[in-house]
Amino acid sequence: MPAPNSITPKQLLRLIGTPQAPMLIDICMDADFEADPYLIPGSIRHPAQDAEGLEKLIADRPVIVICQKGKKLSQAVVSWLRGDGIQAEYLEGGMIAWREMAGAPRVPASALSMVGPEGSLWVTRHRPKIDRIACPWLIRRFVDPNARFLFVAPAEVEAAAEMFGATPFDMENTHFSHRQDRCTFDTMLDEFALHSPALDRLATVVRAADTNRHDLAPEAAGLLAVSVGLSRQYRDDHENLAAGLHLYDALYRWARDGFEERHDWPADRKS
Repeated sequence: MPAPNSITPKQLLRLIGTPQAPMLIDICMDADFEADPYLIPGSIRHPAQDAEGLEKLIADRPVIVICQKGKKLSQAVVSWLRGDGIQAEYLEGGMIAWREMAGAPRVPASALSMVGPEGSLWVTRHRPKIDRIACPWLIRRFVDPNARFLFVAPAEVEAAAEMFGATPFDMENTHFSHRQDRCTFDTMLDEFALHSPALDRLATVVRAADTNRHDLAPEAAGLLAVSVGLSRQYRDDHENLAAGLHLYDALYRWARDGFEERHDWPADRKS
């Protein structure tokens, strides 16, 4: 029988990367974290003893609290939060159980230098279509739910990055950009150690559409068409991004759960 106020690693894995994913708070003790410096995708580090700060951080969102073993530390914090009316659960077995589960992604903390207490800030060229929508989706869903994105003229990206301390992406001669025949989405999967069958499948479609190699994935032509259509529909880049996030939510669910589905209505059927 499941423990009260808990969630299993398998249940959490199904939520990560979806809009329904709760807030994830890692409260592992510093010594434990330093011995194994990895985070569940999208989680935020916070000291367990700072309950008031934790409640301000969570606000009114549902939250899953993660410690090393899923025992006294996370269970006590969850009880504290629930006592104050916050919808909180702890991860059964903690980070140890997550680490031992096949297919469970873990982001190296060393790759998250751009993520601060208020979230990360990124900047790229305006008028995004494919890679510059796919990458923000990946960051928001798997790296930093609080990430913000700036869209400026191509000639202004470098100056904006310096002025606001933002991380540039999908620009030549930057760390997060195309590498060889792969696009920036591929680079982010590498840098954040986020490879999985579903994300790799999605990456192939993004790469095919973004680099005009539709032979790699038949879905690429559809992604290009919809991406161009969205860019024409929305004059404001942030409205375009908001609509694009929904598009990539659907594509991720296709890549994870529905890629084998086929529709075969006979062409000669009249009704």
